[in-house]
Amino acid sequence: MNFNELAFWFDQLEQESSRLKITEILSDLFKQVTAQEAQMVAYFCMGTLYPPYKVVQFNIARKSAEKVAARILDISESEVKKQLSSVSDVAELLKDGHWRAREELSIKEIYKELQDLASISGEGSQEAKIDELIRLLHDVQPLAAKYLLRIVLGTLRLGFSDMTMIDALSWMLVENKSLSKKIEDAYNRCADIGHVAFIAKKDGIDGITHMRVIVGVPIRPAAAERMPSAAAIIEKIGVAVAEPKLDGFRLQIHINKRHEKPEINFFSRNLVDMSYMYPDLVKALEHIDAKTVVFEGEAIAFDPNTGSFMPFQETVKRKRKHGIEEAAEEMPLQLFLFDMLYLNDHELFHEPLAERRSKLVDLIERSPVDKKIVQVTQEQQVSTAKELEDYFLLQINNGLEGVVVKRPDAPYQPGKRNFNWIKLKRLEEGHLLDTIDGVILGYYYGRGKRATFGIGAILVGLYNKSCDCFQTVAKIGTGFSDEEWRALKKSCDVIAIDHQPKNVICHKDLRPDIWVRPEIVVEMTADEITRSPVHTASSFALRFPRFLRYRTDKNEYETTSVQELETLFKQQRP
Repeated sequence: MNFNELAFWFDQLEQESSRLKITEILSDLFKQVTAQEAQMVAYFCMGTLYPPYKVVQFNIARKSAEKVAARILDISESEVKKQLSSVSDVAELLKDGHWRAREELSIKEIYKELQDLASISGEGSQEAKIDELIRLLHDVQPLAAKYLLRIVLGTLRLGFSDMTMIDALSWMLVENKSLSKKIEDAYNRCADIGHVAFIAKKDGIDGITHMRVIVGVPIRPAAAERMPSAAAIIEKIGVAVAEPKLDGFRLQIHINKRHEKPEINFFSRNLVDMSYMYPDLVKALEHIDAKTVVFEGEAIAFDPNTGSFMPFQETVKRKRKHGIEEAAEEMPLQLFLFDMLYLNDHELFHEPLAERRSKLVDLIERSPVDKKIVQVTQEQQVSTAKELEDYFLLQINNGLEGVVVKRPDAPYQPGKRNFNWIKLKRLEEGHLLDTIDGVILGYYYGRGKRATFGIGAILVGLYNKSCDCFQTVAKIGTGFSDEEWRALKKSCDVIAIDHQPKNVICHKDLRPDIWVRPEIVVEMTADEITRSPVHTASSFALRFPRFLRYRTDKNEYETTSVQELETLFKQQRP
């Protein structure tokens, strides 16, 4: 398919607000491309060249984009800035241009050109990138240039997620959503939507059902449900095992020793490859006694002088791009492994937790790994509410936030949240039974003292998978210091847009002064969950919500779900 033609499909998708219609348009698009093109189209739809765990950086800022637009349109940069006063996206200026494409480039050719553009580095690379981008934009029609530039700037948001794409692949195959669950199961095993699209197009549903784990490609992690008390948990699942709930980096570790040099990848909770951050953990694991293995664990900073764990605010300081070796010295990590999903080319998902743990313990005990750094998480069998309560209080006294309780006979279910795992966290008077993660949707101008900040409150929403949209749940004006308000405004202004995103459901009375792309995830607490006539998260809202911290380890689709919010609402004390 020609990239100019693909741009017309993108334009249809962007103008459509109905999820069903978007699904049908995507389905028709996938029907008209080859398997290889389907993979590229899936990535392009997500605004990138690769699956999320492979981060691509074009490193072309808005100012450079203004220079590009000026040269393409043959106008001055000041005229570009003047036009931008009414057009928030510099790429929008290109769609009404009046040049003819020099070539009819295919999707594959554009994909290769963008790969080459991203690889330009070294002295003078910024000007070289600008020159190459201008040449490339001249090779496509104006509408295609708009979408191409937005991919490069990282601002392509077509208003749907990978979940809608999964439905579209089902429609492509059978004209309905009946295969969506099987396709999602494959995606949960192999979190690469482009690869899933390739297999669906090439081999159909038979290929999808035979997809297996690929070491080096992350598995979508399982998640825990919430319950209010030890008694409720024991009543729900009976005899169980409890583990300390550590407040660090949740990591999925892939080790492949079938090469001359072992390949070790560390994926974050939101499935980004963070391997460069953990040279100390790579060294600790490189002699593991297995050819291929996938672990799940939690890495947490500790004080080498006292041996005590550091709070999350300290652990998160390890998340950096520079000075990594120095940070590893100053803030050493301990890695606590709590599950093993794959061993020597065999998936372990269907084995019960007790068997997976037994194999995990055996592997770590016989491997020449640094046991001071790498350990298997402790567990305690509990059969009564009293036993679980005592173990929970022990962890609280040790400075931890609670426990995770697990069914010992449960399989591992990638990408699922259910009662195989249940978290029990410390309760605070006047607070919810748990914190809530949401995404910032926009902000309101400040009043009084905050008028000088230009921001006084934020609108926060939750992602609802069933409608592939974001729904409002809170308007927050507390929890930030003066300096944090100023910093937050700067962060929001970088991702500000001049219209309400079509996948954001917001009552007219709550519309913020400035909309932002849903990207910044925050952790909140509140006094309680209430019913609301204006908030759209199933008419739930947070009463007296307060900001706690940013969740840089999560993306916008990993917020607390509306279904979880309803569970918390029911669990509130009367």
